[in-house]
Formats: sequence, structure tokens, C-alpha cells
Amino acid sequence: MIIYGTALLAVCHLLGILSGDLLGHALGVKSNVGGVGIAMLLLMTSRFYLHRSGWLSATSESGVHYWGALYIPVVVAMAMQQNVVAALRGGPVALIAAVGSVVLCGLCVSFINRMEPEIEQPTEGE
Repeated sequence: MIIYGTALLAVCHLLGILSGDLLGHALGVKSNVGGVGIAMLLLMTSRFYLHRSGWLSATSESGVHYWGALYIPVVVAMAMQQNVVAALRGGPVALIAAVGSVVLCGLCVSFINRMEPEIEQPTEGE
């Protein structure tokens, strides 16, 4: 049932937002720090746990897959709500973090691609 996937997403989202607010408060920041990312990690972890435990039926798992696929556009939409101009005025840390994360992701993708074994392509004569 797809509704169980929706319920699981809602619970993970609420827990992620709550933990992001608590983390922001602990760091002395008056905003949510990583709540959406925490929610996504909770969704993935709970799906794997429920699948291995046998508590997640095939239709419920399809609901989780559906909402998991839609979650990335939700993350992008929520990130657009952040005040980027205020972050850049606060100092160059936001810009350094953005450039650093792009470079680090590019290096990780390059490293993963180099770890794949080469696949030999058949020639036309064979």
C-alpha cells in the first residue's frame, strides 16, 4: 500500500526536521541544520531495516520507492527556501563550502569510475 510509504516518509521528515532544529540550536544557529538530509537518511535506513525484517510488503515498498524518487525534488524546493544572500553576506564560509562540496563530489565520482573494471568492446571481425 502506497499510503504506508507516505506515512513512513512523513515520520522520517518530521524526525529529520526536529533533529535539524535541535542540531541548529545546539550549534547556536537560529535555523534548521541538515534536517532534510537527516530525514532522507532516516527514510533509507528505515526502508532497509523494514525490508530485512520482513515488515514491509511489496506494495508498501513500492510506495517508499515512489516517495523516495520524489524526495530529491522536495529537497531542492526546500533548499530554495534558504536565504542564500544572507549566508553570503555572513562571510565567505558558505561560498567555500559550496565550491568545496562540488569539488569533493567530482573527485568521488572520478574515483568511483576509475574503480570499475574495463569492459572490452568486441571488434567488428569477431
